Amino acid sequence: MAYLTLADGRLLDVRVSGPEDGAVVVVQHGTPGSLAGFRAVADAVHRRGLRLVTYSRPGYGSSTRQPGRSVADAAADLAAVLDDLGAERCVTLGWSGGGPHALAAAALLPDRVAAATSVAGAAVFGDDGLDFLAGMGEENVKEFSAAVAGEHVLAPQLRAEADELRGATPAELMSAFSSLLPPVDSAALEGAAGEDFAALVAEAVRAGADGWIDDDLAFVRPWGFDPASIEVPVFLWQGELDLMVPFAHGRWLAERIPGVRTHLVPGEGHVSVFLNHLDEVFDELAAAL
Repeated sequence: MAYLTLADGRLLDVRVSGPEDGAVVVVQHGTPGSLAGFRAVADAVHRRGLRLVTYSRPGYGSSTRQPGRSVADAAADLAAVLDDLGAERCVTLGWSGGGPHALAAAALLPDRVAAATSVAGAAVFGDDGLDFLAGMGEENVKEFSAAVAGEHVLAPQLRAEADELRGATPAELMSAFSSLLPPVDSAALEGAAGEDFAALVAEAVRAGADGWIDDDLAFVRPWGFDPASIEVPVFLWQGELDLMVPFAHGRWLAERIPGVRTHLVPGEGHVSVFLNHLDEVFDELAAAL
């Protein structure tokens, strides 16, 4: 791990791996999440000779909180990471809660981001064309309803959950998220993937729930950019059985992002649509470099 000091004095916890001369792939984690990702993702990136960059968003792990941040604010942090690496350009992928942040980079940094992939990423809240909560599992309905009510309602709920998740085993984590995991996702999280999931969540909430709180609040407020304004190539993956970010979110994004290449995948869930298709996902993204 390395700590990058940003212009406003915040620290960003960054991890870089793979060949130093490789083209850069920035993978943006889910919610809650952290720079500690899935080993299978790192392997898929490295097999293609690419340099993998991950970092914990503000408030997660060791990254300094940025209260009131918007989804759009993620673009400035990504640009600072690229500057620190001496990299002119990258491609970026966001899974789950990372999806909107990857789209922010594509929209706001077209000179630095060659292409972006959103895997199981949420759509914009409050649009007349989308019932944001429809089709979500019970835990996410409760969580986002609290976010809409405000930080005073959301924060106590997520801080209590963070305390429970901090030391959770893979089995305990699966139980905590049971209303959000269809059988295909539970199967995808067996073995090493389940261990990695527990580790990345533990790192996310190690110092508290601030990053999780701020992500959720950002998702139910204006993003700070219009997905329809994106001009660089975008690839979109969404699973039909997803109970965390329902299929309708993928359809909504697919109808609004110009020229998007869309994979609305039957029979896959929130996790499986990513881990079961890693080679396809990264071949497609790498080809845009």
